[in-house]
Amino acid sequence: MLQSKTVKKYDTYKDSGIEWIGEIPAHWYVDKFSRVFKKITDYVASGSFADIDANVHYLDEPDYAMLVRTADLSGTKDKRVYIDEHAYNYLSNSNLFGGELILSNIGSVGNVYIYEPMYEKSSLAPNAIMLDGSTNNKFMYYWLLSPLTNEELKKLGGNAVQLKFNKTQLRQFKALCPPKQEQQQIAEYLDKKCGEIDRVVETEKSVIEKLKEYKQSIITEAVTKGLDKSISLKYSGIEYLGNIPNNWNIKRLRYLATCQNGISKGGEFFGEGAPFVSYGDVYNNNVLPETVSGLCMVTDAEKENYSVRENDIFFTRTSETIEEIAITCVCKKTIPDATFAGFLIRVRPYTDELLVDFSKYYFASEIHRKFFVKEMNLVIRASLSQELLKKLPVLIPPKEEQRQIAEYLDKKCSEIDKAIADKEQVIEKFTEYKKSLIYECVTGKRKVV
Repeated sequence: MLQSKTVKKYDTYKDSGIEWIGEIPAHWYVDKFSRVFKKITDYVASGSFADIDANVHYLDEPDYAMLVRTADLSGTKDKRVYIDEHAYNYLSNSNLFGGELILSNIGSVGNVYIYEPMYEKSSLAPNAIMLDGSTNNKFMYYWLLSPLTNEELKKLGGNAVQLKFNKTQLRQFKALCPPKQEQQQIAEYLDKKCGEIDRVVETEKSVIEKLKEYKQSIITEAVTKGLDKSISLKYSGIEYLGNIPNNWNIKRLRYLATCQNGISKGGEFFGEGAPFVSYGDVYNNNVLPETVSGLCMVTDAEKENYSVRENDIFFTRTSETIEEIAITCVCKKTIPDATFAGFLIRVRPYTDELLVDFSKYYFASEIHRKFFVKEMNLVIRASLSQELLKKLPVLIPPKEEQRQIAEYLDKKCSEIDKAIADKEQVIEKFTEYKKSLIYECVTGKRKVV
């Protein structure tokens, strides 16, 4: 699919007059959004903030209509928001019926969606702008997805920490306008081609998920049952662990190591000073990098109390989801003067019963998730306490067996990681190809009719 034939071109081109667009087919023209779209509106188009507060009340339970947020469209929010009939009628300027373009205009600027009805009646929530055209909405959807266009859209948000633009700015934004029939043909072509690409990407993602599951199953099997299938087993006394090799020991973590939460400081202390191990350093690695990018100004006493030493094991401590709790990373080489983040717990062994290479895999096994999920009290955020962590059962094979397990898993996991990386590279290539294809079609660099 990536080996495209020679790209067809239009017969004649002209300068668009806009540097970031360049040349366009001679029969195309450039126009402002205010003339391209018959409707550009948002949540506050129906009245002042005071009037909206008086007339619109958010409801948790299904009611007359749904208030559609960009988070609903992106799938990042599970819980929906509803409004009653009075609020729906009051918000008539921003009611949705299907086919409209919705742009995030605060924060996630550049995200664009075509609205497909999610509820019998719906209206647009704050922090988004709705576009409905006298032209082809699907063509304009691809126009806004085009990489260069998307970058220009983000520039409307200025240089603030949180990007933001308004309807007035958007009305002045420029679009390329082929004849309407051609817009339809380009949109249909991109629907077909992008659909093919998306299916390939989804297939590759599915394979990656299966490889990750396979990797986890290999780790769990090795660190709970060992490599010798002929060895006799005994009941561990713990339901989710089941039977374990007869020559393995089992202890709660409190009898193997101490636990310490990380350092908490104000933002003014970060950016300079001593090395600082962040949440991301632990979340994204199974072995802590010898050089970390974070810096924090700390005292000598803090360096001692929150030190980062060889054989330490770090656990992510808090997150909005249980899936991101108790992600682990081991330290194989002391980082002088380093401290670590308050969103982490450091586990420091005070016995020599666990080899760090075995710990790297043992604590990364998803089987422990069963223990934490059962014991953890979830409120607004998931949080791993020291007391709960200290209760964690730890299996302790003989040291030689720990070495063998670690070496076996190094080899097997390396092979799986290579297969995952290959799949991710395929996804990246198809994703870039899709961006390139959209750009070429909506700017007239590629003729599809």
